[in-house]
Amino acid sequence: MKKLNCWEFNKCGREPGGARSDELGVCPAATEKRLDGVHGGKNAGRACWIVAMTLCNGQIQGSFAKKYDDCMACDFCIKVKEEELSNYQPTASLYMMAHFSRKAEGKTF
Repeated sequence: MKKLNCWEFNKCGREPGGARSDELGVCPAATEKRLDGVHGGKNAGRACWIVAMTLCNGQIQGSFAKKYDDCMACDFCIKVKEEELSNYQPTASLYMMAHFSRKAEGKTF
């Protein structure tokens, strides 16, 4: 079974070239290369809860801290956890991996 990225599961259209990318912009999860391959996804496509400004429930979300609780209850996040089982990488380690590499570049989430 193919592992879906968040934009495929949610059909938001914010992937590069997607139906809503002109209207809403390309989703940062679809372009966040530091998390490429995590949980078998493309860029942060299977770790979208780590990335700010993703689209959830029809609205663009804010920072990691503001969206975290909603993300943990998200059907997609739950699906990734179930599919990965023992291979699931905890949120804290993913956040540190992405955050500290961005901090070194002078960027923050």
